[in-house]
Amino acid sequence: MLRRILTYASESGDIPVPITIDTPRQGERDWSCAYEIGWPDGPHRGFGYGIDATQAMLLALKAVGTDLYTSDHHRSGRLRWVEPGDGYGYPVPKVIRHLLVGGDAEDEA
Repeated sequence: MLRRILTYASESGDIPVPITIDTPRQGERDWSCAYEIGWPDGPHRGFGYGIDATQAMLLALKAVGTDLYTSDHHRSGRLRWVEPGDGYGYPVPKVIRHLLVGGDAEDEA
């Protein structure tokens, strides 16, 4: 449903880091929204869960932001979306907003 490509600047050149967020799916009691980050060292898959589709997707987006900002790839300073140091365009929970950089930090100010 949603796709964004980040770039990781490795020693051997740029590596695409695709992020996909699937359409929310209704379960018996709640909704889930799957996402995947295609890290250079292997994909990571996770889910956002909510009472409805909107909440599940919002929580999946925050989970992606959390995974990005708490990753070794971010800490290395080599991960970028458009410009290095300008953020990735994903929301994060309040507890880690201090990790935001560039445009992401400005949007949360």
